[in-house]
Amino acid sequence: MPRICDITGALEERAPLSLQESYDNSGLQLGDANAECSGALVCVDVTPQVIEEAVSLGYNLVISHHPLIFKGLKRLTGKSLPERTVIAALKAGVAVYSCHTCIDNAPQGVSWEMAQRLGLDKISVLDPQPDKMWKLTTFVPHAKVETVRNALFSAGAGHLGNYDSCSYSLRGEGTFRALAGANPFVGEHGKLHVEPETRLEVLVPDWCKNTVEKSLLATHPYEEPAYEFMLTGNLSKLTGSGVIGELPTEVPAEMFARKVKETFGSPVTRCSSPTGRNVRRIALCGGSGSFLAGRAIAAGADAFLTSDTKYHDFVELADSIFIVDIGHFESEEVTKSIFYHVVKEKFPTFAVQYSQTEKNPIYYI
Repeated sequence: MPRICDITGALEERAPLSLQESYDNSGLQLGDANAECSGALVCVDVTPQVIEEAVSLGYNLVISHHPLIFKGLKRLTGKSLPERTVIAALKAGVAVYSCHTCIDNAPQGVSWEMAQRLGLDKISVLDPQPDKMWKLTTFVPHAKVETVRNALFSAGAGHLGNYDSCSYSLRGEGTFRALAGANPFVGEHGKLHVEPETRLEVLVPDWCKNTVEKSLLATHPYEEPAYEFMLTGNLSKLTGSGVIGELPTEVPAEMFARKVKETFGSPVTRCSSPTGRNVRRIALCGGSGSFLAGRAIAAGADAFLTSDTKYHDFVELADSIFIVDIGHFESEEVTKSIFYHVVKEKFPTFAVQYSQTEKNPIYYI
């Protein structure tokens, strides 16, 4: 039986916590990470009813999109819904893990999933975030380069977009003198030594920097290996907010709005005027994404799909882009599918289910 940290570790490989926004609180909200995990229930929001459902199934882990503890808790008296949910989870021994803006920003995250369901192609990130990537440089004797390189790759280094095992090597010479108390791999005490070495460089995602460093120190033959991590400032092509893509053919704006309703099970859509409009290039962002409307316009989008759009945004942007707004819950319910398949891919026989208790808290009359 896997531990809770094994399940959450699979999620963090898919959506590293380092990708979350500064205001967020993704990660393990409560529970023992090292406890055996009997099953997982996936949902958008954690409530006492969801905790009760997990208990009824014999599961001790709930995976949610929205963090259970977001604004912080100063007391546990049961006066608020988060407090009551935390109390219920603690009493039942159910751990809660939340994956919020890290799955929004992750490669092929929430918005990407929405775009695929709409049948878009040529999908790319709408608002790329700075790459949280380090460049590791170290110097290794020629004979040990492949050993060290492969160890770094195994620890998570060397990924660049849709490529792995990426590195750079340059041959040269290193010098050092072993002083008293040293235990040199090559060379003699008190004598200057010149060693043919390879300068080895690899890219390291922020989330596995510590693991890669430990792997380097464990496999490098030198007692005191020389190395440095340098934070890169490149924009990522794969991580960030929202996406933009294209429909196979241009369609009337009203037809697209109806397709959105059907695809995401939204009873209504709030739209700009569709009269006389056709759309093909579509920008979208799951959740509250109206802050990206300017990006969508600059990227040449004909339509922008998101939720929680304000009245004044419809007024000001009416002539610039066709806005389609669906419910917040409807736009983020795709997260449950992402979580389910990430866990099932890593642990095929593990018990994981969609919450049947959870309902959209907003009713349309």
